[in-house]
Amino acid sequence: MGGNTFGKILRVTTWGESHGNSIGVVVDGVPAGMPLSEADIQRELDRRRPGQSILTTPRKERDRVEILSGVFQGKTLGTPISMLVRNVDVDSAPYEAIKTKPRPGHADFAYWLKFGHVDYRGGGRAAARETVGRVAAGAIAKKLLAAHGVEILGHTVEAAGIAVERELSPAEIRKNVERNPMRCADLKVAGRMKDAVLEAAADGDSTGGVVEVRALGVPAGLGDPVFDKLDAEVAHALMSIGSVKAVLIGAGCKFARMRGSEANDPIVLRGGKVVTETNKAGGILGGISTGMPIVARIAVKPTPSITKPQRTVDLARMKETEIQLKGRFDPNICPRIVPVAEAMLALVLADHMLRAGKIDPNRFK
Repeated sequence: MGGNTFGKILRVTTWGESHGNSIGVVVDGVPAGMPLSEADIQRELDRRRPGQSILTTPRKERDRVEILSGVFQGKTLGTPISMLVRNVDVDSAPYEAIKTKPRPGHADFAYWLKFGHVDYRGGGRAAARETVGRVAAGAIAKKLLAAHGVEILGHTVEAAGIAVERELSPAEIRKNVERNPMRCADLKVAGRMKDAVLEAAADGDSTGGVVEVRALGVPAGLGDPVFDKLDAEVAHALMSIGSVKAVLIGAGCKFARMRGSEANDPIVLRGGKVVTETNKAGGILGGISTGMPIVARIAVKPTPSITKPQRTVDLARMKETEIQLKGRFDPNICPRIVPVAEAMLALVLADHMLRAGKIDPNRFK
């Protein structure tokens, strides 16, 4: 099975399955001498872990990270950084009864078609638990970016059909996003989102939504024509997150309904600096960063695990049947995807900054 490694200079390989002994990640290409501790990683993992509120699966995982290599006396060595998180609260029993019955909306069916032999316990490698490694790696990328003046922000802008209808400032996102279980920076809308999510959950159903990620302080000049455009690689990174079905850069689909005069960002002088007056392009033109904030949104499908009866096929008997799932599910995964999306954007930008020489590998020595 390929496709487990991401990046060119900053290379990330995640490993492990949802109900296996442990999961983890190897991060290669981090410059030597950068201060790094398990607490730096844990802070981000705590935002992603299950059991945080009534809007997440009750699976109780502490998600305590162990740094196995690449760090000595609190600083990176420039060698591969290997990190491990043990799976503690594993209950595979509910999956035994449906191990030959692929769950609608999950990767079970596609994995069976491709590999034949599938880890049916909680989705195995295709489960959301795989994102632990991404978030751990993203914590390193975030710290590397922060040392060079780049900040990553994420928040839920729509869930269960309830959307934020106004532009939110970075200050609002920083202040409010961790103050509610939806991770919505508009606190009034957050309450309505929560109610709508719980209403669907009470009916045995789930909901989807939209998450936005922004990068502030990104230098101009990141991205390479033609196939390594920055927005192409951002889209690749974000689309690789499970349950993400669309990626929008800047104004996204709104461009389809605009005229050119509306879509183009005027180029102006501000304090002797050339910038764009607006940022419909989302900070990227021709696949290259302009120095404006990078803005991307992802459409997140409803959690496929629901308790309503669903139709499927028993692959052992090759007969149509019905299943009703029992287990621990997120009624809406937008809040927990926020730190994952931040991590993936951070990894892309850190990799591109290394590729463009915007990060001095000797900075921390």
